[in-house]
Amino acid sequence: MTTATTRTHPAVLVLEDGRTFRGRSYGAVGQTLGEAVFSTGMTGYQETLTDPSYHRQVVVMTAPHIGNTGVNDEDPESGRIWVAGYVVRDPARIPSNWRSARTLDDELTAQGVVGISGIDTRALTRHLRERGAMRVGIFSGDALAAEDELLTRVQAAPQMSGADLAAEVATTEPYTVPAQGARRFTVAAVDLGIKGMTPHRMAERGIEVHVLPATATVEEIYATAPDGVFFSNGPGDPATADHAVALMRGVLERGTPLFGICFGNQILGRALGFGTYKLKYGHRGINQPVKDRATGKVEVTAHNHGFAVDAPLDTVSDTPFGRAEVSHVCLNDNVVEGLRLLDRPAFSVQYHPEAAAGPHDAAYLFDRFVSLMEDQRA
Repeated sequence: MTTATTRTHPAVLVLEDGRTFRGRSYGAVGQTLGEAVFSTGMTGYQETLTDPSYHRQVVVMTAPHIGNTGVNDEDPESGRIWVAGYVVRDPARIPSNWRSARTLDDELTAQGVVGISGIDTRALTRHLRERGAMRVGIFSGDALAAEDELLTRVQAAPQMSGADLAAEVATTEPYTVPAQGARRFTVAAVDLGIKGMTPHRMAERGIEVHVLPATATVEEIYATAPDGVFFSNGPGDPATADHAVALMRGVLERGTPLFGICFGNQILGRALGFGTYKLKYGHRGINQPVKDRATGKVEVTAHNHGFAVDAPLDTVSDTPFGRAEVSHVCLNDNVVEGLRLLDRPAFSVQYHPEAAAGPHDAAYLFDRFVSLMEDQRA
């Protein structure tokens, strides 16, 4: 049985407004900078860590006990850990799970992820809820210095607003995920930070998925002869994603069935002429309530977004591609959680229906995408 490595290094977390928390190092020792955000998930920390949408973010886990199931080789959503830093209150000393191959502490260390443990994550989360997501630094070992110097380093770090990050996490070469069983449809998936489970969910439905780089052209999309086009989740500010917006408009002009999630929802919003804005502290975790306005059904969903679409909730909007409406809304704060075109086969949601990690309430959205392609073919 593997046990967590004992850490003896003092560590300090410094927020850009000057508030500090002192604890012990967790994972790699050194310095990291990013945007402080909190995730409310009580499970699925391995999927969170490997979600490319967390690129350049320091994730604070609100659940106090983290690492109890260790790390396995089956659950990662990408080939590496993407979080810039990791903050936990009470790391597990001994992982207990039949699939565990190593401790979370050792995995963070091996991948160079600087973290901190032993701090009051409840107080930190309340601070971020009141003041909003902000820049942060974690420092340990040789990176420690006087607090005023550490604060200067944090305040010199780039902000998330205006960050163009999708190309930094997306694949650089196209690849194909084959359909399971008989191939029913072909989908071109634009990788803006795609999670591994997403093409897998489509493959389960008989879809062959051609995953393309974020820099793909309209010609490269249609070279795959797609029955549908998918735009993935991803990190950064959607206001910077001009190429992805132009790409989506090219798909909308051709009338090909289109599905977007998370960053893809924000791209659809921009493609339709809506604006986007930064949320105060975002939605992150696997317990966010969303209402499907067409059915009245409430879904418990997995989220990871700090930006949202600015679209009218109660009216149908005229866009260059026909009428559009808000299809889903967050019950916590009325944030737009989905868009639907009424005159073309296109829709999107702000959350993650692939359920990695998270509930399966929204799995029907992949079936809705299949239905659009069936209708188009008919």
